[in-house]
Amino acid sequence: MTAISVVRAEDLPLTEILGLYRAVEWFAYTKDPDKLVRALEGSSTIVAAHDGQTLVGLARVISDGASICYLQDILVLPSHHRRGIGRALAERALEQYPHVRQKVLITDDEPTQKAFYEALGYTQADEYPGGSVRAFIRFD
Repeated sequence: MTAISVVRAEDLPLTEILGLYRAVEWFAYTKDPDKLVRALEGSSTIVAAHDGQTLVGLARVISDGASICYLQDILVLPSHHRRGIGRALAERALEQYPHVRQKVLITDDEPTQKAFYEALGYTQADEYPGGSVRAFIRFD
């Protein structure tokens, strides 16, 4: 059985974190491990999924705690996909922010990701039914 819990960055061994990010091929995070550690330490909430002692998933949130909450990362080992772990991670991470109106995330355009995030209640910005919404992004 997979255990989902809120954790501190320092509670997660770097080798396990790097292994998880590499397994899902998020190499932009693994090429600078120190930067990844700083990103985790700067997160408002980190939620981990463990299958026994093995880290199989992670979600992290950045938030001001009042007006916006950004679901930054949500990743699950490919061997553990389709088991509800991603949903459990997202729900546990976001339950800390019921009073926050804006819950935002940015992801690539893979169709399965769109379906996953829509199942969590997210709407693609250009499809938002409440009026015109624009999302802007800048990568440096």
